[in-house]
Amino acid sequence: VQLQASGGGSVQAGSSLRLSCASSGGTFSTYVMAWFRQAPGKEREFVATISRNGGSTHADSVKGRFTISRDNAKNTVYLQIDSLKPEDTAVYYCAASIFGSAGRTTNEYPYWGQGTQVTVSS
Repeated sequence: VQLQASGGGSVQAGSSLRLSCASSGGTFSTYVMAWFRQAPGKEREFVATISRNGGSTHADSVKGRFTISRDNAKNTVYLQIDSLKPEDTAVYYCAASIFGSAGRTTNEYPYWGQGTQVTVSS
């Protein structure tokens, strides 16, 4: 399984971004997919996850602003980020699990993309 994240950038507070993560190798529709983020000097933290049937869970800190979705025909998972805040500045990583459930910890996801930088200025 190979994951390629894209869509990050440098934006002003209040802006929106849509991150994408394209998967290759294997059967994407059978994967649980997730987004995590890591700010400078901090541990990688859970953002959102989406199950094989499309059910999603979001971290409390991003509920109402972030939306995870997937397009199995395009082998891609998305993260729509609205009303960006400076504290959202981080490298955003997509992750995949083939056999697990839609968990919130990094060790539940064996496959990771390279990350895409999101920088939000006030």
